Amino acid sequence: MRKCAKCGKTSQMQGARKLLRGHYNPVNWSRKYPNLQYAKIDGVRALVCTSCMRTIAKPARPRRAKKEAVASAKA
Repeated sequence: MRKCAKCGKTSQMQGARKLLRGHYNPVNWSRKYPNLQYAKIDGVRALVCTSCMRTIAKPARPRRAKKEAVASAKA
């Protein structure tokens, strides 16, 4: 089964309901697939979903030390 190498997202079953004259009409189930694309993660070519590709492309945020966070919270 196709699966995202980063988050593990796979296909899902989804059903639709149509509104017909005041009553819901259940419709057959269909399988929805994630948008998987080939990308390089750590120099290895892998299938990754597009939401993970956007997350990977973001610049890393600098981390603050805990002492600074506690001192700024008290002030």
